[in-house]
Amino acid sequence: MGKYQLDSKGKAAVTKYHEKNKPTQFDKKQQLEKIRAEYLKKKQNQTDK
Repeated sequence: MGKYQLDSKGKAAVTKYHEKNKPTQFDKKQQLEKIRAEYLKKKQNQTDK
């Protein structure tokens, strides 16, 4: 058993706190799409010259 025991009200408060302060989820697909678009734009600019 842990030293500090939380009742259901305390557990709810802790859960709410962690959900609020959780960093935003990193979306890998969106990031890859962004990188791909930048790459294609750069490539297009090079071929135009």
